[in-house]
Amino acid sequence: MYAIVDIAGQQFKVEAGRKIYVHRLADEVGSTVSFDKVLLTDNGGVVNIGTPYVQGAVVKAKVLEHLKGNKVIVFKKIRRKGFDKKNGHRQYLTKIEIESIA
Repeated sequence: MYAIVDIAGQQFKVEAGRKIYVHRLADEVGSTVSFDKVLLTDNGGVVNIGTPYVQGAVVKAKVLEHLKGNKVIVFKKIRRKGFDKKNGHRQYLTKIEIESIA
């Protein structure tokens, strides 16, 4: 069984037991989080598609840790003008483990 769920503005395909990285959540490490914005569920070939969300479907997950992603270098340059700018960015992430899809 899997589901497609909207977490912090992004859509993820989740299954029970899978660990995923999402944008930073405000919940504490070790707490349980539930997501009710489920767009689609598939239970052994029986597909439920929401309009826009599936009624009564809930995905429960456990917060494992908060961390920072890899550094991304942003480099801008305008040729022949002497302009170049270098900047870096590290996204704040949360690692969660999907416990159940109901």
